[in-house]
Amino acid sequence: VKFVESGGGLVRPGESLRLSCRAPGFAFSEAIISWYRQVPGQARQWVATIVPGGDTRYTDSVKGRFTLYRDVATNAAVYLQMDNLKPEDTGVYYCQEYDSTTWGEGTLVTVSS
Repeated sequence: VKFVESGGGLVRPGESLRLSCRAPGFAFSEAIISWYRQVPGQARQWVATIVPGGDTRYTDSVKGRFTLYRDVATNAAVYLQMDNLKPEDTGVYYCQEYDSTTWGEGTLVTVSS
């Protein structure tokens, strides 16, 4: 499945963004979904994962600032709430289903003063 990521933008340090991950007809409640970040010239880095039961895991650098959750009402999206953003959070963010090799276009997050 190729997901569509959205919600990125240019923000100042300390501000927030909410990224969305969508795919028409996809049952998000039944999947393991992860977010990754890629900075130009570097490999994609894992950011966070949500599993079918709702448990989440985060890379250390975003713990306490990012929250990953499903749209429980519609089961049509997964969201990454990003608070207290820092310049090092800058990059293109992608969501992907576990064990998939398909990537979407990503959404660019730029944190700069």
